[in-house]
This record gives sequence, C-alpha cells and structure tokens, in this order.
Amino acid sequence: MDRREVESFFERAATVRALVVGDLMLDEYLWGRAERISPEAPVQVVEVAREDLRLGGAGNVVNNLAALGCRVAVGSVIGTDENGQLLRHALEEKGTDVDGLVEDPERTTSKKTRVIAANQQIVRIDREMRSSIGAASEKALLDYLLTHLREFDVVVVSDYLKGVLTPTLLAALCRKGRELGVPVVVDPKGDDFAKYCGATVLTPNRKEAEVASGIAITDQASLELSAAKILANLELDALLITRSEAGMSLFPARGEAVHIPTVAREVYDVTGAGDTVISVLSLGLACGLTLADAAWVANVAAGIVVGKLGTSTVSPREIIAEVGHSLGDSDSKIKNPDVLVHLVARERARGKKVVFTNGCFDLLHVGHVKYLQKARELGDILVVGLNTDNSVRRLKGEGRPLIEEKERAHILAALGCVDYVVLFDEDTPLALIEALRPAILVKGGDYSVDQVVGRELVESMGGRVALIEFVDGRSTSRIIDKILSSK
Repeated sequence: MDRREVESFFERAATVRALVVGDLMLDEYLWGRAERISPEAPVQVVEVAREDLRLGGAGNVVNNLAALGCRVAVGSVIGTDENGQLLRHALEEKGTDVDGLVEDPERTTSKKTRVIAANQQIVRIDREMRSSIGAASEKALLDYLLTHLREFDVVVVSDYLKGVLTPTLLAALCRKGRELGVPVVVDPKGDDFAKYCGATVLTPNRKEAEVASGIAITDQASLELSAAKILANLELDALLITRSEAGMSLFPARGEAVHIPTVAREVYDVTGAGDTVISVLSLGLACGLTLADAAWVANVAAGIVVGKLGTSTVSPREIIAEVGHSLGDSDSKIKNPDVLVHLVARERARGKKVVFTNGCFDLLHVGHVKYLQKARELGDILVVGLNTDNSVRRLKGEGRPLIEEKERAHILAALGCVDYVVLFDEDTPLALIEALRPAILVKGGDYSVDQVVGRELVESMGGRVALIEFVDGRSTSRIIDKILSSK
C-alpha cells in the first residue's frame, strides 16, 4: 500500500463500529527519581514526581481503536470496587459504549502499578483476580454479545487470562460471528488455543506460538511447522505471528504465507505493542482491506508504538507519515479523491482559492512546468488531476503512456507549484470537479472556453475558467517523434 491508499483507509475508519471483548484493567504509572538507597532495606527509594492512570489490558485496545478514529463498544466483567468505577469512568470519558460492561461484586477489578525511574521500570505491583467469572456474569455478558453482535463491523478479543473469556463464551462468540459474517480477531494467551476455534484471525507473538504448538521457532522451517500445527484444527481464516525484530508472518488457511519485515526503529518499550497490532489489523478487516494489507499497516503501527515509553497508542497521522517517509514530500501530496475532498473543503472554508487542472503529463517537459506555475499563480492551492494509465491508453492509444501513473504522479508532486495530485480513471475529470468544486478551472490555450469539461458547473458556483498558453513548440508528441527520428 502507498500513502494515499492508507489515507483512504483511515477516512473509512470513522464509519466503523468495533466491539472489544476481554479482560479490562487499569494501568497506573508512578514516575520519579531513584537517587538513593533506603536505610530500611537494600532497595532504591523512588521519589514520585508524577502519576498517570490509563486503561490497560483490553482497555488499551479500546484506546488504540479510539485513537484510530472508529467508534468503540466494550464487553467485559469488572468489580463494583473503586477501581471498577474508575475504569468505567475512564471508558465513558473516551466516548466508549459501556452497555456491555457487567459488574460483579465478587470480583476484584484488575490494576497494575508500574514504578518508573530513569526511563525504566523499577517494580510492578498487581492487584487482580484470575479465576473464571461466575455463571451469572458469564450469562449476562453472553446475552449482551449475542443480542448486539450484528450491530458491529468487527469484534476484537483481548485475552489476558484474567477469567472473563471462558471457553463457553468464546465458542458462542466465534460461532455467532461466523453466522453473521462479523470478523472475530483474537489476541490469544496461554498454552491451549483450542478455545479460540472458529475465530477469524489469531495474532500470537512468537513465544505464544511456540507454547501453543509445542515447537521451538528457530528458523523459517520451524516457523511454518508451528503455524501449520496451530491452523490444523482451529478453523481459522488466518494466523498472524508477530516476531519482534523479525517482523510478522501471515499464514492464511488457504494460500501462500506472507512475511513482513520489521520497520527499523529504536525500541523503548514493547508494552502494549500487541494491542496496537490487533487494533490496526481488525480495523483494516472492517474497512475491507485484504489480510495482507491490514497486516502490513499493523506492522507499520507496531514499529511506531515500540518507540514510545509505556502503554501507548498510535494515530492515523503517525502511520500515514511513516508510510510516506521513504518518498518524502512528493508522496504526501498524492491523494485519493475521498481524502482530497475533505482537505480541499477545509482549505476553502479558510478562504483559500482552489485551482484545478488536469492532463496526462506523460514525459513532463518545460511547457508543462511553466503551464503549472502559471496555473498556481491564479489561486492559493493547485490541484492536478492526473489520468491513470488506463485512461491515457484510451485517449492516446496502446503505446501510451510512456511513464506509468505512479511515476508521473510523483514527478508532478515534486514540483513546488503543485499542492495536490489526484488520479482519475475516467476519460474526463468531471466527477472530480463536481467533488472538489474549484474556484478556477484551468486548461491549455488550445481549448476554447466552451470546450472545457466542468465549465458550467464551476461557473454556476461563482467560479471561472482560465486558459493558459503552452510554451510554443513544446509537446510530448514532438519529443517522442524526435527520439524516434534520431534512431
């Protein structure tokens, strides 16, 4: 995927409704300095300077999904204690639907306290219960899940082995998901993956896959053997094994494995990286991405989040920037229509004058450059509509274009006078013009005003058409003829 495809993916994310099911907990961070030893015992004394309380466990999946822009609901069981109320309040503050939150007076709400000094954990203190939830709580939660599952686009199961995800609940959830066509994506734990049978995708890390399969993963062959053993009896669509510095490996139930190398980045803390992976992967499936594309974006997100200290999230902007980093500024200017419509609308609301022109721009030459520079001078933002390869072929013949669409787009985007480039597959850019509503529509001087596609629409909105003369004697056709005649 390229930057514009990832941008379009996140545009669709706002319409997704995700249900997170699993073990909720609170993560407390105590940040301070450790500069002396206690006189009472040979331990460090930490002078606490700052305290931070966050959603942890399945709550960090909620955090990640919310940060990615989708609407989130949660299904879980918590206690009626003070930590339970703090947890509920934290979820509600994020706009999370908590109708599926079951309170059980017999349970302790999980809370993990991490003491951090000099950018490292000194100690962790856990308050929790790990026994299975009682029959009444299991029934209440299952009733909610089975009644409301059809309202969601994806279910994310986050298992921390704290007792919420009983075998009975998991079996019913996976079965109902299959029945309704709602993907059920599971971040598993433990040595017995049988309870996840029927899920859509499992996302174990390398160690978890080794434990579940009983096979030490030391090379490519053992990795494939471990994956095959896990897939054999679980009726999954796919298995995604995260492999730390080695990246990820996606094993579909049918088809070839896909190995995704890691994104090189300094690692500060891997806490919560698995939550980021399952969140982005699940959102991708809900938005219609292929498993391979969803896993690829999840890998990019994981590379970002491990560079942050503490349980963290990653934003669409960070992911988009990372995807486009290798291609620099030119990549950031190339947009899909659905993304560009919103960008242009915001600029127009700020009083900016949008100029639109279009063309094939095959073999970019000085005539094109001067034309585009003059077009940019007419307003504040210049959008260039670029014919796709299929569109150019229909217009120019089978021998064209000489340069494929992605290269043409990057060459145009590298020009300082061009603000955005957008590809269109139709013979004319009328649909783009209708969507973007430019103030000024520009075409070459070889057109008359009446011949310009979109003229009536732009003029009806108070805009105008401008014709710009090309540099005399410069054209792609003449360059091609000159090259051919010189042979």
